[in-house]
Amino acid sequence: MNAPPPEPSSASPRHFRAITSPFSQHSFRFQWPSDLAVSWAFETETLLLAWFVLVETGSVIWLTAFGALQFVGTLISPLYGVAGDRLGQRRVLSFMRAAYVLQAACIAAMALSDQLSVVAVFTMAFFMGLVRPSDIGVRNALIAATMPASLLAKAIGIERVSMDGARVVGALTGAGIVAVLGMGQAYLMLAMLYLLGFAFTFGIREPSQDARARVPASVVSIWRELGAGVAYARQTPALMAALFLACLANFAAYPLTGGLLPHVAREVYQIDQTGLGTLFACFSGGAVLGSLLVSLRGVGLQPARLMLASAALWFALLMVFAQVESVMVGMLLLLITGFLQSLCMVPMSVLILRITAAAFRGRVMGLRMLAIYGLPVGLLLTGLGIANIGFAGTATLFAGFGLLATLAIAWHWRAALWRMPAT
Repeated sequence: MNAPPPEPSSASPRHFRAITSPFSQHSFRFQWPSDLAVSWAFETETLLLAWFVLVETGSVIWLTAFGALQFVGTLISPLYGVAGDRLGQRRVLSFMRAAYVLQAACIAAMALSDQLSVVAVFTMAFFMGLVRPSDIGVRNALIAATMPASLLAKAIGIERVSMDGARVVGALTGAGIVAVLGMGQAYLMLAMLYLLGFAFTFGIREPSQDARARVPASVVSIWRELGAGVAYARQTPALMAALFLACLANFAAYPLTGGLLPHVAREVYQIDQTGLGTLFACFSGGAVLGSLLVSLRGVGLQPARLMLASAALWFALLMVFAQVESVMVGMLLLLITGFLQSLCMVPMSVLILRITAAAFRGRVMGLRMLAIYGLPVGLLLTGLGIANIGFAGTATLFAGFGLLATLAIAWHWRAALWRMPAT
């Protein structure tokens, strides 16, 4: 009598690949399209409104002021973290994305009725700025709450690929949809994207409050909970190094390749709105490549070293970018700097999430988002610098300061960073 055929192995290669993919997790299959839709809308909206402000005012000062207004909410980002730790990250994210739908609908209504003005754009930018800066922190904290530790690096890498990919699509399509549809119809499309992102959040399954690490019972007020989060970060040297580097990048690097690109396109390279979209796409395309590399290969055995080395090279290339007047060379440099910023920021996010206790994760990510406050400060200062000494001199000063400060961070926290493992 023949022996029965062997049972099929449950650990087949296909099954193994499935369980080692972040998409094997139910919540990530809903959060990923939600984040993608919102990121696409963010990038398109920022490009449209920045160009509108620049054309209507003709002033780089007003342009940088508009960019700065979008980040006023970084001052209250830690409070979003407190809310996430108390109420759940999914619930907070849902409320935030409902607010995006409302503000996009308001701008669409004003544009369709020919009531859109610079004053209205600045007003909406202020209200958007109270919420949007905290989105990345809340979404990353939610991934950490729903994702096994072994898949966290891949999930963050995929999230970053999607966000940077949305920047490419948003930059390339933003000008086109306005030219074809007009501002009002374009904003109706953005409102639909925000609505789609909001709807997908209802499919996310976050662990219940009872299943997660709780804040100690003695901490009863929001401000005391926030203080406990700050104290936790201060007692963790690697966290402090990452937070300082995040603030530095936002202050000295991102203004040069973000909020100031409309000025670079119009005044330095003498190109139009379509060319501006191409500049944004070059930087974001490089970021996609860097994020894709991290999502496939991980952050290596020494994520802190990768983070610091990439930051140093990033600032060094920005010093070169400051002196370039050729649009083709500028696009190439933007591609490379985008690649390097991903190799800096993705390992930073993984590092922060891995070494932070679950009970403090929302608050620490709130502090991480607070570092974005360096961006509006940097935008305002670079705007003033450009008005007095030009783009090349201002960008060189900021990038040089960033390089020196990166080396100082690496030296000051060398004991904690140089022995920090990847797992």
